[in-house]
Amino acid sequence: MNPKALHKISYGLYVVTSKKGDRINGQIANTVFQISSEPPTIAVSINKQNLTNEFIRDSKMFAVSVLAQEAPLSLVGQFGFKTGREVDKFAGVNYRLTENGVPCVTEHTLAWLEARVIQEVDAGTHTIFIGELTGAEVLKEGTPMTYAYYHQVKRGSVPKAAPTFTPRTEEKPAEKMDKYVCKICGYVYDPAVGDPENGVPPGTPFEKLPGDWVCPVCGAGKDEFEKEA
Repeated sequence: MNPKALHKISYGLYVVTSKKGDRINGQIANTVFQISSEPPTIAVSINKQNLTNEFIRDSKMFAVSVLAQEAPLSLVGQFGFKTGREVDKFAGVNYRLTENGVPCVTEHTLAWLEARVIQEVDAGTHTIFIGELTGAEVLKEGTPMTYAYYHQVKRGSVPKAAPTFTPRTEEKPAEKMDKYVCKICGYVYDPAVGDPENGVPPGTPFEKLPGDWVCPVCGAGKDEFEKEA
């Protein structure tokens, strides 16, 4: 069986949020889809170990913020590679609360949807929450971030708790300059691509990166990178 066949399925990239009492939390998710139109229902798949899963099960509410294609990797890292048990994921992030008190990210976001859980499905490591829409708003027009664009163009990485996570297979690099991998989140710095989003042009070797350069996804320093095998 070749698990790479799963990579051919289309996905988006979203921030799924919820609340528990007066606390709020959110995470990156790629498994969000519409179930029906009358009534309008959507579903999300959330790892059982994630704090967001706990919040959704408690409040029976969740919201989805649809990220724009130009959303920076730092925003994905904020919600995808940090835990709400240790940090406030909304620190420094523009957001608003719905009438039901569920947070929605408003920066680099095309639209948000809020839903009330009407059914839970046990999916092994994940819970599929099916919710009926209670609110929705288009914030701006644009192209939504897709999972493929995040990987292939922005060269982002995936946390192990993601439903689409598969271990990286070792591939001999074709470029003469070495690639370096972040030991924290798995982001691969490719000298041929550079990091244009943070002012590093293509063709910049890892050794020539500024001393204060950090991983564009999780914020780890250069000392947390190792040469790709």
